[in-house]
Amino acid sequence: MKNLDDFKRVSLGVLPTPLYKLEHLSRETGRNLYIKRDDLTGVSLGGNKVRKLEFLLADALENQATTVLTAGGPQSNHAMLTAACAARLKMQSILMLKKRGVLEGGNLILDQLYGAEVEFIDTDSYDDVYAAMEARMEKLRAKGLNPYFIPVGGSVPLGCLGYVNCAREIAAQAEALGVKFGHIVSSTGSGGTYAGLTLGAKLYLPGTQSVGIGVCDDPFETIALDLMQGTAVLLESEVSFGPKDIKIHYQIGPGYAQPSPEGMAAVQRLARTEGILADPVYTGKGLAGLFQLLEEGYFPEGENILFVHTGGAGALFAVG
Repeated sequence: MKNLDDFKRVSLGVLPTPLYKLEHLSRETGRNLYIKRDDLTGVSLGGNKVRKLEFLLADALENQATTVLTAGGPQSNHAMLTAACAARLKMQSILMLKKRGVLEGGNLILDQLYGAEVEFIDTDSYDDVYAAMEARMEKLRAKGLNPYFIPVGGSVPLGCLGYVNCAREIAAQAEALGVKFGHIVSSTGSGGTYAGLTLGAKLYLPGTQSVGIGVCDDPFETIALDLMQGTAVLLESEVSFGPKDIKIHYQIGPGYAQPSPEGMAAVQRLARTEGILADPVYTGKGLAGLFQLLEEGYFPEGENILFVHTGGAGALFAVG
């Protein structure tokens, strides 16, 4: 198997991010709840995409790209962090966003602050967005520029390496704390973070089950497995996994990129018990899924459970 450190990676994040017990929520729920603060990755307002972008933008630089294009919803943390990281690397960013959900404030203000060009596409389909991106890239190439395409969420095998690496980081922190995690729970909006954590758990956290909380109705059972397989090929890993290792629960609410009552209640609960902010459309729904599973008795008594906070607090300040 290849070593993760053998892959080209540009240093963007402030890593490792903190990992500690949520004392108040643990007492409230009667479970040992821990949090991995990937909302503190050190770029802009933080978030999980920084780990993926370290690998993806290293590849962009290797290919001498001048412009980075990516896609997402209007409050996409991935799009905003792509703009922030591109600015840091002196690259132009173009964000092509679905004209759905909350269209003012929040991350859209930050996109402008980082100098990104934002274009809204009036569609429900990412196929339409990608077609528009390909047309834009052709125009850039005609001008002698070299564009680099990053799909939604940076969820390709190369990007997933960021969360395989996060699992390795969690393993070291868990050992230092003397804790063994029975489950790791994360929000799932494009599949890459969950796929990386699930493969990483197989490699570095034997006996730990990775659970994803889907925030949209994409078939993450298939998406995650495909991403894991592609990432394992990159790593030249022969670790065994299959459909039985994919555990997805859904917390969609009214739709992707739209707040839900359950998500907002979870955001408020985390803020008022632990003083931690989460966004209403992604991590908040992940938290809502975690709380629901706790209420349903999904996790065994006495188990240590880790929630990976994937960031996105900028969306708290969106207007809509």
